[in-house]
Amino acid sequence: MTTMNETDTSDPAALRAAMVSELLEDPITSEAVAAAFSVVPRHLFAPGEALEVVYDSNTPLVTKTDPDGTALSSVSAAHIQAVMLEQAQIEPGMRVLEIGSGGYNAALIAELVGPTGSVTSVDIDPEIVARAHTCLQTAGYEQVRAVRADAEHGVPECAPYDRIIVTVGAWDIPPAWIDQLTGRGRIVVPLRFAGLSRCIAFDRSGPGLVSHSYRLGGFVPMQGAGTYSESLVPITAEATLRLDGPHPEFDIPALREAMYSPSIERWSGAAFDLPDELELFVVTSAPSVPFLHAGQRLVDQGVFTPAVTYGTAVLVEGGSFAYRTKRENEKTDGWESGVYAYGPRAEAVADRYLTLLRRWAADHRRRDAARIEYLPTSTGAPPNGWYARKRHGVVAVTWP
Repeated sequence: MTTMNETDTSDPAALRAAMVSELLEDPITSEAVAAAFSVVPRHLFAPGEALEVVYDSNTPLVTKTDPDGTALSSVSAAHIQAVMLEQAQIEPGMRVLEIGSGGYNAALIAELVGPTGSVTSVDIDPEIVARAHTCLQTAGYEQVRAVRADAEHGVPECAPYDRIIVTVGAWDIPPAWIDQLTGRGRIVVPLRFAGLSRCIAFDRSGPGLVSHSYRLGGFVPMQGAGTYSESLVPITAEATLRLDGPHPEFDIPALREAMYSPSIERWSGAAFDLPDELELFVVTSAPSVPFLHAGQRLVDQGVFTPAVTYGTAVLVEGGSFAYRTKRENEKTDGWESGVYAYGPRAEAVADRYLTLLRRWAADHRRRDAARIEYLPTSTGAPPNGWYARKRHGVVAVTWP
């Protein structure tokens, strides 16, 4: 395999070939997706960027920020684009709606649908639409429609769609997306629920949707009517609980006291791997599981482990809480899961967490173990298992 370090960084074709070679190790599995990445000139959708940055498979290319420097739009990392295109399983002749314009992904889709298919790309920001249109023209993809609209309503004039691919973070699935999908259509969407995001490939199932696959992935959040907000609950100035939507009442003074009390360390005896799958299981196996975020200073002081700097799922019981950790253990396939627990009920909350870790390792330690459904409110259907209510429906997760 040719690596990026061995490639002439002034030659976009050589860099593109090296990027595709890397993506073929993971996640590209189909010839069609590999061929699309091999021919679309990614650098034409990121003018002014260094070629070696453009063709780094894990680097997103920010194209617009707000005055505070927060990314509003980007050309996503090639790796996550490949993940979603593999999930979509686009075939020649299909009609595809892309929600969130950047141009490059729409060009990849155009290669997949071929001359008999159609691609419509929609964004709420007129600057982003104009930029995508210009880049698509420059790269020779004049057939792609770049449309300005609030994606909450889809693009009905070009419907129905065999595939809808959402390249912005979504908190809900608007009725228009389901209405504009063909009977055997698929939506691939980075959906936010339970405090995390997963790129889910949903197929039609009656009036609702059921997951075909899901993968780790996140995007800049949707603007317009689909905007969502999260709850941030400070424990101290440097430690915060984060969760989606309204939150239950936490005993913050007690949690603050527990945080600075001695912790206990307990081990599950169960294997630790596939951390994104394990995290999904934990947050959908108990009500209102928040994520704990804390600064490096608290790690340096020994209050927490480095896991909290990225955010880690915590179980909370009154003034006590526990979060996951790991250690090397050859008896459990290399790594063993465990917990750190704090507060007067540390033993009890640690036991609850350990039970979840053991259950996941015994019964659900594999990819796509969960069944994720989206049930529109109009169905009135009672959800099974864990669920989160949204504006237009319910996300339900079960672990068969």
